[in-house]
Amino acid sequence: MKRTHLPLNGLRVLDAAARHLSFTRAADELAVTPAAVGQQIRALEDTLGVVLFRRTTKGLELTPEAEAGLGALRHGLLQFEESVRAMQAGQSSKSLTIAAPRDLTEKWLLPRLAEIAHEDPELRFALVNADEAIDFTEANLDLAIRWGEGPGEHEGESLESEGMVTVERPGGGADTRISWPGCLNDPEVSLVRVGDAGLALDAAAAGIGRATVPELLARADIVSGRVTVIGDPKPYRLGYWLVAPLPQWRQKKVKALVEALCA
Repeated sequence: MKRTHLPLNGLRVLDAAARHLSFTRAADELAVTPAAVGQQIRALEDTLGVVLFRRTTKGLELTPEAEAGLGALRHGLLQFEESVRAMQAGQSSKSLTIAAPRDLTEKWLLPRLAEIAHEDPELRFALVNADEAIDFTEANLDLAIRWGEGPGEHEGESLESEGMVTVERPGGGADTRISWPGCLNDPEVSLVRVGDAGLALDAAAAGIGRATVPELLARADIVSGRVTVIGDPKPYRLGYWLVAPLPQWRQKKVKALVEALCA
């Protein structure tokens, strides 16, 4: 019989009924009705082409055919249990693989992970650059941070931010506008162009000009006084999102990390 045709539910019912030699007690264990147990056993007998139980004056009795396969069945069910435990072990793992844009990793994520790891020294993080498209399967990721309008095809939660801020070196720098892919400035009138918002922020801090960047990215540099803000923050339709496919998103360790990063 092909694996795709294995009557797994019926075999589970057979194991319970064989241990109790009672459809009623098997039904109690499986949280179903005795009639449902009887239906599963009859369906299994039809599928296998053998009789599995006989009723005697003393109650239910296994047939030789049922007894012949019972040992292997129970061994197989134990193997299933081991498989499930092995897969669930990753839920309690202290290792997480996170993908994020390079500039966000440097400016915001690494300091936050350091704080989180200080609270739980057993945590281990593997960081992956995610400036391009994110492939959770190929990279074996637990969580990713993306810049966009929402979580896309995945589950997600936004990182709180005030939008975009324009920054320059304290005391003033050049009036030159610094552009980066996706910035608010018109790149055609910007005299300096860099590869990402993190480099734009560094260029502004060096006095090269003014850069408009995500407030979340610039937050630490603003607090430290490395750059100063010109004007008020501007709301923006794009932002940073924590994202993961549903199976990863449901993991306890991922939920805990999302909660910590959003705190």
